[in-house]
This record gives sequence, structure tokens and C-alpha cells, in this order.
Amino acid sequence: MKGIADTGFLVAFANRSDAHHPWALDVAGSVTEPLLTCEAVLAEAAFHIGDASVVLAMVESGMVAVDFDLEGNIPQVASLARRYADRRPDFADLCLIRMSELHPRHSVLTTDRGDFGVYRRNKRDVIPLILPPE
Repeated sequence: MKGIADTGFLVAFANRSDAHHPWALDVAGSVTEPLLTCEAVLAEAAFHIGDASVVLAMVESGMVAVDFDLEGNIPQVASLARRYADRRPDFADLCLIRMSELHPRHSVLTTDRGDFGVYRRNKRDVIPLILPPE
């Protein structure tokens, strides 16, 4: 499976007390190559986990790989920020929407059903998601 990792997935994977930890472990077991992500997600995950070394270990082990160049995507990310201004999206979500446009065969691994259920890539296409069971 190919995927793009959101903050909630990384936090759930790292935190045994997270309600979605079993789901994250199960999903991680089916990953066939590093999960793509952006630096904004890594920063959020380090904050929520409370330990940057845990997030760095995910990168060092090859579980996740940073695969987003903000500088080369500023116009598109800015356009997404304007489009979703009423939802007040965080910066990481905007980058992940753009990453989904750049990697259309990758699903976004997230616990954020509310926002990612609304976000669209390429203005109208549903973003494929891998979510924990409700």
C-alpha cells in the first residue's frame, strides 16, 4: 500500500494510549514503501507526541519520508488556503491536499474524517482516505 501520512496517523502509531493505536499498527503492517509526508505534519506530530526523537526515528527507520517541496508549490497551497478559508485549515492539511494532487495513487492515512471528508484535490476530486473504523 502507498500512502500519505497525516499527523493523527503518526500520533496514533506512536502513542499506545491513543484510541486509534491498534488501527495505526494494523495499517502500518500493510505499508509496502515509506509513507510520504511533509515537514508540517512531522512538526505537529512531534508536538502532540511530546518527543521529537520519536518522529525522527520514524524518518530514520524509513517508515515515513518527507516528499514535499513547499517552495515549488506555494501558488497551489495558497489557492487551497483561499478555497478552504471558511474551514480554517491548518498548514499541514493544505500541504497534504497538495501532496494528494501530486501523488494521485496514494491514499491519505488520517484520523481527521471531518476535514478530509470535505477537502477535494484538483478542486472536485475526492481524496482517497484510509480512516480508523467509526
